Formats: sequence, C-alpha cells, structure tokens
Amino acid sequence: MTDAARESVESALELDRVESHLNPPASYALGDHPIPTGREEIWRFTPLKRLRGILEGEASTDRLTWETSLPEGATLTEIGVDEARELGELAPNDRPSALAAANAGQSLLLDIPAEAELSEPIVLRLHGESIDDLVWGRLVVRAGRFSKATVVITHTGSARYSAITTVLVGDGADLNVLTLQDWDDDAVHLGRDAIRVGRDARVKHTSISFGGDLVRMHANVEYAGPGGDAELLGLYFADEGQHLEHRLFADHTAPKTKSHVVYKGALQGEGAHTVWIGNVLIRKVAEGIETYEENRNLVLSDGCQADSVPNLEIETGEIEGAGHASATARFDDEQLFYLRSRGVSEKEARRLVVHGFFNDLIRKVGIPSVEEQLLATVEAELAKNVLKDAIS
Repeated sequence: MTDAARESVESALELDRVESHLNPPASYALGDHPIPTGREEIWRFTPLKRLRGILEGEASTDRLTWETSLPEGATLTEIGVDEARELGELAPNDRPSALAAANAGQSLLLDIPAEAELSEPIVLRLHGESIDDLVWGRLVVRAGRFSKATVVITHTGSARYSAITTVLVGDGADLNVLTLQDWDDDAVHLGRDAIRVGRDARVKHTSISFGGDLVRMHANVEYAGPGGDAELLGLYFADEGQHLEHRLFADHTAPKTKSHVVYKGALQGEGAHTVWIGNVLIRKVAEGIETYEENRNLVLSDGCQADSVPNLEIETGEIEGAGHASATARFDDEQLFYLRSRGVSEKEARRLVVHGFFNDLIRKVGIPSVEEQLLATVEAELAKNVLKDAIS
C-alpha cells in the first residue's frame, strides 16, 4: 500500500473512531496489554493456567526449526523491527502478540513481487523440539499489487509458541493463506494473523487446528480501500482434554468490501473444548458492504463443550447485507437412520456423517495436496475414538 493510501485510510478511521468491545485497540506498549485475570471478555473462555507462563513475557533465545519451499520469485529474508513497522506491520492488539513483537527480535519478511503469479505454493514448515522451549515469532507477508500466490504455514512438534503475523495484500492481488496447527499433544500455541486487504484485492485465509494441548488463534482483517474481499475459513477437531480456540474479527474500514466467514469443528472425548468467537464491525464509512459469519460444531461424544459466539457491530444502515449463524449439535438421527437402513454399520455411518460435515469446507481450501492431507487427518482423528460411547 502506498503512503498516500495509508494516510487516506488512517484519516478516515480518525473521523470514524469506533472501538470494538471484542477487539482492543492496537498498541506495541506492553502496559496497554496487562496480564489477564480471566474475567476479561476476551479471555473468559481461555484456561490461563494451561498457558504455561507465556503471558509473563519471559525473553527467550529458543527457536523453531524452519524448512521452506520457495517458488522462483518469492523471497524470505530477515528484517529489523523498524523496517517491519515501516512496511505497514499491523500493531498487536492483545498481550500474546505484543509480547511476540517485543521478544522476537528480528522479523521475517516473505515477499511476493508485484504482478508475480506463482504456480506452486510457498510452504513454511515450523517445528518445535520441546515444551520446555519458549519461542516468539514475528512474520510479515507482503503480496505485491496484482500478484497471485498461495502460502502454507505448518506447525508440528512441541513448544510454547506465541507469534504475530501481518499479511499485506496489495491492490488487485489474490492471496491464499493457510495455517495448520498439527502440534504434539503437549504444545501451547497463541497466534495472531492480522490481514490488510488492498483495493479490489482478494484474500482467503484458512486456519486448521488438530494438535496441541491449548491452541488459541486470531484472524483479523481490515481494508485499505474499497472492493476488498476476504474469505475466512476454519476447521478444527478437538480430542480428549484439548482446548482449541479461534477468534475472528472483520473490521470493515472501507466501502464496498466483503467478508465471508465459515468455521466448522468436531469434538470427541472427555474434556474436549472448542471456542469460536466471531465479530464483524461495520464502520460508518463502510457503506455498501456484504458480510456473513457462520460456525458449526458437531459433538461426537459425551463430556465435550463447544462455545460459539457470533457478533455484529453495525454503525451504518447503508449495507448490502449482514448476518450470522451458529449451531452446535450431535449426529443427525435422520442421516444415521438413512444409512443404517441401507445396511451401513453404525460405526461406518458415523464416519460418513463426519466426512460429509467437513467435506464442503475442505473443498474450499483450494490447495489439492492440503485437501488430501485434511481428509486423511480427519480419518485419523476418528480412529482415535471408536465411538463406543458416542451419543446415540
């Protein structure tokens, strides 16, 4: 985004200063993000004791192992803190991301040149070695004007990891970003992906969480000009004792913009807990926008808890459309009866229902190799629990 465009957006926001009750003001100052007590609205669903000291903010030299697959044209370089801010890094708006910005030291810049069209995905594989490691991450992804690319970021192994990521989508660009949290059972991951969408640009952001003891992911999107289109997708599968939390914020800061959110999750096993918080803020300047947010949860066994809270904050009535939907339910008895009546075993019938529940979302990912992996992972998750005590 040019300096002139950035100044135009910032000037408009100054005239339309609205703060969301679910999205605190951005600031690099740690004093603006005190250690939570758990009574705060944005922290009340998170089991703070299971964060294992991340919020205390201890400095650390621990690192994750990085492996990269960079198609020709894309570059990954280390840049300084000041340069990251000059590029337009979106400031942190919670304590974990503020700590990551303060403690990560250098930032990484993934750069996609203007007008480049990358036929192969950019893949960043991050791996942790031990839950004893406290790791801070900082990444800026810049997609130049009229570029087209796919970025896949995977997390495996074990660590206590907190990261701040900024995604800058240039005017007219088309960017597909996917993050996969497939940690070992003891890992803790706090992540924030903040996205700025340029004029007439399009971004698809997909967040997928399977592994880890506690995973808490943010996806925030705002707009640098009219015509921007953001699709935010998510898929999660929580097993016994896991806490998987996803928080979404679409801040319509320009007119004629779009956001479409679809997250789906499944739960099985005692103590499995998922949290989905969706929020859309439609500012006074954001006339003619379209937005919709949807969350669906499928409960596979007793002892699970799914919290789902969609929100809309609307400051103008001059919009094309806005809505939300949320549902949490067990298996559809009619679907099971239909399959059982045709000779399908109960176990196989339940497996087919779960695959059907996720299938339409998986097809939207748009990365064939990842789609195949997701189908296999869903199958592996189901195999962990033979559903003997499934809800009938």
